[in-house]
Amino acid sequence: MEVVAVDIGGTHARFAVAEVAEGRVVSLSEPITQKVAEHPSLQLAWRAFGEQLGRPVPKAAAIAVASPVNNDLIKLTNNPWIIRPPLIPERLGADTWTIVNDFEAIGHAVAQLEDASFLHLCGPETSLPVKGSITVCGPGTGLGVAQVFRHRSGGYDIIATEGGHSDFAPLDAIEDALVKRLRRTYQRVSKERIVAGPAIVSIYETLADLEGVPVSRLDDKAIWTLALEGKDSLAVAALDRFCLSLGAVAGDLALAHGPTAVVIAGGLGLRLKDHLLQSGFGERFVAKGRFRSLMATIPVKLITHPQPGLYGAAAAFAQEHAQ
Repeated sequence: MEVVAVDIGGTHARFAVAEVAEGRVVSLSEPITQKVAEHPSLQLAWRAFGEQLGRPVPKAAAIAVASPVNNDLIKLTNNPWIIRPPLIPERLGADTWTIVNDFEAIGHAVAQLEDASFLHLCGPETSLPVKGSITVCGPGTGLGVAQVFRHRSGGYDIIATEGGHSDFAPLDAIEDALVKRLRRTYQRVSKERIVAGPAIVSIYETLADLEGVPVSRLDDKAIWTLALEGKDSLAVAALDRFCLSLGAVAGDLALAHGPTAVVIAGGLGLRLKDHLLQSGFGERFVAKGRFRSLMATIPVKLITHPQPGLYGAAAAFAQEHAQ
C-alpha cells in the first residue's frame, strides 16, 4: 500500500511517498520539501506536493506534527497551520490516515530501522535489543523524549513522554553557573533549557562570564555556525559543554526509563555526530555514582537516517492500519 508521509515542523513540511506492508515500511521516496511560510495551510501544501509529484497522490496520509495531537483540532506549536483530523478526507482526499507527534514518529523509526541506520556512540557495541525499553531523546528546538518498548513477540509500543521538561541536574561548577544564569529568567531550569538548540546561547554567555571575556550578543544559529566550523574558541568550548551535558541528560533519562539502550535523534543530533564521538559525552553518560557499572552496560546509538520523521510517520501508519 502506498501512503503519503508528511513531517511538519515550524519551518518546513516534508513530503514523500512510502510503501508499507504488514505493519512495516518497505520503501520511502526522496522527500519533497515545502516551506511552511509559502503555504497558508496543509491542504495547499499537499496540493503543491501533488503537482510536483506528477502522478496521482495516494489516498492515504501518515502525518507527523511538531505539536500535541488530539482528534478534533491540532494547532501546531511553531507553525500557523491548523489541522482538523475529521476534515482530512475532504481537505486532502485521504481515505485513511494516521497523525502522530513528531517525536512519537521518531520512536517508530527507531523501532523499525535496521542496524545500518545507527552509529555507535558509547557502551557495548551491539545491536539495539530485540526486547525491552529503548530511550529516545533528540535535541532540536526543544528536547524530545520517547520510549520504544519491544515485546518478545516482535511487536512494539511507543510511549510518548515530556521528559525534556524534567529538571536538569548540574554536575560541576560550570553547570552550576549555567543554571544560576538561567534562573534569572526561568525559576525552574529544565533539561530542555540546557540541551536544546537555543541553549547554546546561555552556555556561550556563561563561559564568557567565567572567562571574563566580553562577547557580542549572538543568536543560537550564529553560535552553532561558529562552533561547528571551529572559527571561535569560545563557541567551540560551548559546543563541547553542550555534548557533555547531553551525555549527562541521556544518562538521567536512561536511569528513569530503565532501558536496555539509548538512541540520540533529531537534526541537531546528526549535525553533532563527529563531536559526540570526540567529546566527553560517553563519560558523562555513565557518571552516575553507584550506578556507573550499570550505565556502562547500555549501548548508546545515534540515528543517522536522513528522514526519520517521514520514515517514522509511515511506520506509525503501517502499525495502525496493519492487516
